Amino acid sequence: MQRDEHTARGLDAADPLGPFRARFELPGDDAGEGRVYLLGNSLGPLPRAARAELDAELDAWAGRGVESYFEPPRRWYEADERYRRPMAAVVGARPSEVALTGSLTANLHFLLASFFRPAGDRFRILLERRAFPSDRFVVETQLAWHGIDPADGMIEVGDGPYGPIREETIERILAERGDEIALVFLGGVNYLTGEALDLARITRAAHAAGCPAGFDLAHAAGNVPLALHEAGVDFAAWCTYKYLNAGPGSVAGLFVHERHADPAVFRLGGWWGVDPSTRFEMDDDAPFTPRPDAAGWQLSCPPVLAMAPLGPALDMFEEAGLGTLRAKSERLTAYLEALLDDTDGLEQITPRDPARRGAQLSYRVSGARAVRDALAERGVDVDLRSPDVLRLAPAPLFNSFDDVWRAARAMRELVKR
Repeated sequence: MQRDEHTARGLDAADPLGPFRARFELPGDDAGEGRVYLLGNSLGPLPRAARAELDAELDAWAGRGVESYFEPPRRWYEADERYRRPMAAVVGARPSEVALTGSLTANLHFLLASFFRPAGDRFRILLERRAFPSDRFVVETQLAWHGIDPADGMIEVGDGPYGPIREETIERILAERGDEIALVFLGGVNYLTGEALDLARITRAAHAAGCPAGFDLAHAAGNVPLALHEAGVDFAAWCTYKYLNAGPGSVAGLFVHERHADPAVFRLGGWWGVDPSTRFEMDDDAPFTPRPDAAGWQLSCPPVLAMAPLGPALDMFEEAGLGTLRAKSERLTAYLEALLDDTDGLEQITPRDPARRGAQLSYRVSGARAVRDALAERGVDVDLRSPDVLRLAPAPLFNSFDDVWRAARAMRELVKR
């Protein structure tokens, strides 16, 4: 592997996704110089077209007030419906299986209210050892809500402190202890290591043991290929501000497989989860009757201003093509891996198999905070997870091979020092 900048720029010249970079407002320094932004796994950058979308919503608010819920050109009443089809394509679902609502952790609680139904000796939740802290909080408090000691109610899976999370281990645990497990709940891509799981295989094992399987896809949606419907996944939830680039606090997504769409399936109720044609009838005696699709899990009206950037973000995914994005993601991540291979002082904790990871490489390094700070001084932005893990996320829509070359050069120099 040639480690010169000429090679990186040659790869960029042949990149069919190269023009998409100009459609983002990428972070820069005080002099206007572009930075290497490898933090798309925490917050994607601003799509330029989002400004016009936000302005349009503000203009509608100023010009029509509440009538903009029902009148053209914006019709906020249909805002969440507008993006179901393109979002379903991103996660491999049918539009009726996807809803855009709430925030990630709130959606997980709402979904667990339906799918975590402990009974008798079947009361435990299987999750990964290094789950994202919010996921662990969801599990702990859901267990406590049902009167279960979290220490007794969790079964953790993962080989060692940084994984891997092996499907065969999950299958073995489910075969041996499946009658104790009420729910399998895992991250589709582990936030710390970037390891991607085989959702279909895990779901099959969960169903064979008689329990549902659900996933937090915060680091998977817009990052790795997903086929939620075909995999038979029972439920999933994700945010849209990481790889989907829809902005801080943007509306989250959820998936419920169509086999659970029957209104008889319990869920917490809210007026946005009912038939849109009856929402404003205000019948005091009418019981909560949810829609027979994933939108039946919605509670409140969508946050219009927070949802506005989602359209331009999803438009780019649709235009670029998920296959093309995945192909570049694999090349970009492999290039970074090759540039950093054999660097003394770096321990890669992300799997080396491209099929087992997304657009992220994580490294253990001594003095990680000092290295992160020194990289930032050189115009390279990466993520620190204390005490010693640096995460680098080369996202295919806006990162270039030159970005990766610059980041790797700085990383090698600083770690050697």
